[in-house]
Amino acid sequence: MNFILNPWTWYVSGPLIALVMALLIYFGKTFGMSSNLKTMCTMLGADKFSGFFKIDWKEQSWNLLVVVGAIIGGYIAIHFLSNDATTNLNPKTISELSELGFNNAGQTLVPNELYDYESITSGKGLFILIIGGLLIGFGTRYADGCTSGHAITGLSSLQKPSLIAVIGFFIGGLIMTNIVLPLLF
Repeated sequence: MNFILNPWTWYVSGPLIALVMALLIYFGKTFGMSSNLKTMCTMLGADKFSGFFKIDWKEQSWNLLVVVGAIIGGYIAIHFLSNDATTNLNPKTISELSELGFNNAGQTLVPNELYDYESITSGKGLFILIIGGLLIGFGTRYADGCTSGHAITGLSSLQKPSLIAVIGFFIGGLIMTNIVLPLLF
């Protein structure tokens, strides 16, 4: 049974994020999804192969609750909090996406041309996944964190490297959206 609810508005979700961040700062903790991957790799023995993973994973194990929460939250959102509303896209955006070969732009949460099983198992889909994964992995390591860690934790604690990283993320997103994606489609 689906409850028909819209996503929480910014004035509810924003203060909740701020409250969580204030609690994390108070308790001397940091948040980021890439740190969870680093912790999991260390738990599985990656520290035997690379000094990067030589950390006390038990000290970071609390952060694995973020992964569990993301999985449970995603399940709840899809099965209980979703509605059949379509994404409200600008007509010009729909036109531009149609020119790139995206059918039914805005009618689904994510475009089938990128995310259905046939698309991700095609040669082009596998290429995009592999190259994209390598670039994201490299970027996360080079920036010493991911978008969630820098944009939420780093900016809320006024860290200059996080501001620089977030600016880089936005520039990279603009380049990908406006230059690379049209070349791929």
